Amino acid sequence: MTEPSQAAISRLRTDYIRLKQDPVPYVTAEPLMSNILEWHYVLKGPEESPYEGGYYHGKLIFPAEYPFKPPSIYMITPSGRFRTNMRLCLSISDHHPETWNPTWCVATILMGLLSFMLEKSPTAGSMVAKDNEKQQLAEESWNFNLKDKTFHVLFPDIVKEIKKKMKEAAKKRKCD
Repeated sequence: MTEPSQAAISRLRTDYIRLKQDPVPYVTAEPLMSNILEWHYVLKGPEESPYEGGYYHGKLIFPAEYPFKPPSIYMITPSGRFRTNMRLCLSISDHHPETWNPTWCVATILMGLLSFMLEKSPTAGSMVAKDNEKQQLAEESWNFNLKDKTFHVLFPDIVKEIKKKMKEAAKKRKCD
């Protein structure tokens, strides 16, 4: 593992504080305690989208030279939009260092990722699925994420939220 530069450490700490003070809708992110260069995120599927109700876990791997070089972006939870555990090719990722802007922060990266998720533009790491398949994956995302130890450690409030939704869904099924 490459040691992060002081600029990277300082910037990532600042980005974290900003993200906590001014949260981005549908987005949660946490760095690993053991490695500030690896952040995990959860995108909540926006209402009236094929991803509604889903929780999509992924990670950002920042280079030691951040913010002067862009991060790698990965999706861990199946979504029907992005391939899992594969570097995504986006203008905000390390696939396109020529389009990277050092003023972009973690919040900007995650807003861009969510925006791209809601589009249908093809790119390396994207895939095509029908809306009903995406809706099925949104439902399956609950159990998928609950099997992930890192998800439990970094996102305990979301784990509680998912478990509550699972109980409500089970009650609803009993009533139907």
